[in-house]
Amino acid sequence: MPILDKNDAAKVQAYEQFVQTSPYANATQDLAWSKVKSEWANEQVYVERGGEIVAAMSLLIRRVFGKASMIYATRGPICDVSDTALVQELVSCVDEIAKKYSAFMLRFDPEVPRNAQLEAEYAKLGYLVRNDDCDKFDIIQPRYNMILNIGGYTFDELMTHFSEKTRYNIRLSARKGVTVRHSREEEDLKTFYELYKITAVRDKIGFRPYEYFVKMLHAFPEHQLRIYLAEHEGQALSGAICIQYGKKTWYIYGASSNEKRNLMPNYAMQAEMIRWGIEGGSEIYDFGGVFVLNKENGLFKFKEGFCRQEGATEFIGEFDKVYNRFFYTGFTKVVPQVQRLRSKTTKAKERKIEEEQRRLKEELDAKRGAVKQ
Repeated sequence: MPILDKNDAAKVQAYEQFVQTSPYANATQDLAWSKVKSEWANEQVYVERGGEIVAAMSLLIRRVFGKASMIYATRGPICDVSDTALVQELVSCVDEIAKKYSAFMLRFDPEVPRNAQLEAEYAKLGYLVRNDDCDKFDIIQPRYNMILNIGGYTFDELMTHFSEKTRYNIRLSARKGVTVRHSREEEDLKTFYELYKITAVRDKIGFRPYEYFVKMLHAFPEHQLRIYLAEHEGQALSGAICIQYGKKTWYIYGASSNEKRNLMPNYAMQAEMIRWGIEGGSEIYDFGGVFVLNKENGLFKFKEGFCRQEGATEFIGEFDKVYNRFFYTGFTKVVPQVQRLRSKTTKAKERKIEEEQRRLKEELDAKRGAVKQ
């Protein structure tokens, strides 16, 4: 079975060359990504024709229940997924790895648009196709991404594609003196991380440890990864991690301060990262995923302003091959239910705290009013 031997330098080089130059290239399928996800074990499989690699898949492997593991090919495989025979050949290589790690499932979620016929073909092959009946607790990656087509355009031409408000905010940030720079320095990574923590607290979301971003910085070379910072009078107001890989420039992580938000630093920063994508010959600029397609959601509203013409791109979802039904059911049914319960409990606590804060504020305001009288 063609499982990558990492001690074979020539084969590793051939594998990397294929993954990086394939029309289906994706940063999360590069060997560099397995370095970022170093808490997971990893293996790589491939298919050859005439001594040349024609399909590949990088696998992340993690124990979930005792020795029972899941195998996850993030945004894989690297091939035309409509060629189901080729994908089946690739997956047959994974079967050996599944035995080695006592895996109960293989999951892959290619970045291809929703396709009912293709879903049906994979279902006939025995895969469980997950999309419509899944919420954010059921799936690993969002099924909707906001993707801007930038191939063949200048930035000024793209500006006409944005919403009127987005164009206004980009110009406003420039008039107000917001500047944007990119870096590879760890001091700037630390600045980004401080903004990232502020964002996580403000938006009530979890956040990754600083070491995760250090690994990312070291895993991807300078021409593929940049730290961006938007500043005003020397003060960092927003930051981002941006990856350029294959045909795509990817806004993977963003962060912003609670100060001077009226200067629209996020818009200035996005404009500069889109320009990098154009300069690098990318065909698309990926703003990343969204779970809510509603303009009342701030994240969707922000991204949609840039992708007004394209709208949200719906991906096909997740394909699961099940090796052990008992553990698979536990992973896909029980675990999401626990996460939903935790989320409800957290929201209930937050509402209680907010109500108490509001009550105390009303009491304080009433006392101040009585003193003035």
